[in-house]
Amino acid sequence: MNINLQRKSDVLLTLSSLSSDEVFTPPSISNNMLDLLPKSIWKDKDLKFLDLATKSGVFLREITKRLIDNLPNDFTNHQEKVNYILTNQVYGIAPTELTSIISRRTLYCAKEADSELSVVSKGLTKHGNIRHEIIQHDWTNGTRCSFCGAPQEIFDRDVELENHAYEVLHKDSDSLSKVFGDMKFDVIIGNPPYQLETSGAQAQATPLYNLFVEQAIKLDPKYIVMIIPSRWFTGGFGLKSFREKMLSDRRLKNIVDHLDAREIFPGVEIKGGVCYFLWDRDYSGPCSVKTIRNNEIQSEMTRELLIEGTSVFIRYNEAIPILEKIKLKKEDSFSNIVSQQRPFGLPTNFSDILDFPPKNGLKIYGNKIQGWIDENIKIEKNENLISKYKLFIPKAIGSGDGKSDWVKPLIGESYSVCTETYVAVGPFKHRKEAENAYTYTQTRFFHFLLTLKKNTQDALAAVYEFIPIQNFDKKWTDEILYKKYNLTKGEIEIIENMTRELPQDG
Repeated sequence: MNINLQRKSDVLLTLSSLSSDEVFTPPSISNNMLDLLPKSIWKDKDLKFLDLATKSGVFLREITKRLIDNLPNDFTNHQEKVNYILTNQVYGIAPTELTSIISRRTLYCAKEADSELSVVSKGLTKHGNIRHEIIQHDWTNGTRCSFCGAPQEIFDRDVELENHAYEVLHKDSDSLSKVFGDMKFDVIIGNPPYQLETSGAQAQATPLYNLFVEQAIKLDPKYIVMIIPSRWFTGGFGLKSFREKMLSDRRLKNIVDHLDAREIFPGVEIKGGVCYFLWDRDYSGPCSVKTIRNNEIQSEMTRELLIEGTSVFIRYNEAIPILEKIKLKKEDSFSNIVSQQRPFGLPTNFSDILDFPPKNGLKIYGNKIQGWIDENIKIEKNENLISKYKLFIPKAIGSGDGKSDWVKPLIGESYSVCTETYVAVGPFKHRKEAENAYTYTQTRFFHFLLTLKKNTQDALAAVYEFIPIQNFDKKWTDEILYKKYNLTKGEIEIIENMTRELPQDG
C-alpha cells in the first residue's frame, strides 16, 4: 500500500467549528505549535504523544508525518515504520463520538483503524489509539458537576444526547494515565474545549480549558503544547487560581499570543485573542513571549511572566517599561473610585422608569434610556454617590482591543443613579471636577493603561488598576500626561500605536 499522509487538497482546511467549545485547529497553526518542541524528539521512537482533546486529528496527523520523516531508517520498510508509529507512539482522547470518528479518518484514513482502508496493516483494534468513552457528570455535591462545574439543569440530559462530560476532566490523573494501559506520555498537545455554554440572559459560560491544562501538568509529561484563549492573562470567570499557578510556573518556556483570534480561527469570535504555549518539565527560567497582530510579529521578548506589583500577565512586551515608569510615582489607582457591578442595585432590565421628573425623584441612566424614578424606590447601594457628581461608564466596552475600543462616559449630575449597564466613578465635589475627570478618560494615555488589563469587553473596576488617579481640579490631555511621566518619544509612539485616535465626536 502506498501510504501518504501529505494531501494536495487538505480537507482539514475546510472544517468549520462544531460549537464554541469545539474549535478546530488549522494545520498551519498545529505545525507552528509543534515547531516549539525540540527537533530531537522527532528522531526518538521511544517517545509517546497524546492529544488530550483530539477533534479533527490534525495534531496527531502532523506528529505522525514528522515521525515518518525523521525516525531512523531501521525498519524493514515504510509500512513497518507507519505501523510502529501509529500503534506505539501516537494517541488521542476525543471529546465526543463525532470527533473520535473524524480523528480516526484523519489519522488512519478510515473510520475503523483495523479496516482494509486503514493505513495501518496490523496491531490496532477498531478504534485504534483514538479513545472516546461516554462519561456521566457527578451531581452528588449539589447543582453543579463536582469535576467540571457543569450546571445540572442544563447538562443532566437523556443518554441519547451529548452531555459534554469530558473523560479528561472526570478522572483523576492516576486513572487518566491508565486509559491506554498505564502508559507514560512524553508530549501532550492539543486544543481543548474552551467552555461550557449555558443559556439565559444572565448566563455565565464556565471555562474548561484551564482544567485540561491542569490535568496535562498532573500527568507530568516532558512537554505540553496547548492553544487556549488569552483571557486567562488578566481575567476570566473562575480563572484567578489558574492564572496564579501559571504565572508562577517557571516551566512555561514559550508563549505565542495572537491578539486577534480570527487570524487563527476564521469566523470564530474569541474575545481577547488566543495563545499557545510550551511547558517544559525540565526548564526553569524566564519565558519567551511573542505577540502577533495582523499575522506579523509585533514584539518578542524573553522576560518574567510577572512584573513587580502586579498579579496579571502584561501581554504587550513593549508596554512594560512604560508601566514601570508610571508606577514609580506610587499614585493611587483609578480603580479605587470605580464602583463594583450594579452600583445602585438596579438591574439592566429595570423598568420602573418615568419620562417626567417626579417630586424628589432621581434621574436614571440605563441601556439607551434616560428618565426618572420615583422617590419611593429605595436605593440601598452607594447612597453616598447619589447626591454627588460622578461618571457613568458602560460595564461592557468593545472587545478588548485598544486599537478600536474607546471609553465614552456620561456625566451623572447630583441626584442621579444608573442601572447595571454602567459602573459609577466618583464621587466628585462639583460638576467641573467631573468634567475634568471626563477629559482624563478621553486620552490615549488612559486607554493604553486600560488595555493592559482589559482583554475582553468587560470593563469592571479591576481593569482600571494600572491607571493612576489624577488631580481633577484641572483638565488633562495626553501632552500634559506625557510630560508628567517623563515619557520619551519612543514610549509615546508605543502608546499611540496601541490606541485609537480620539473619536471625532469626542
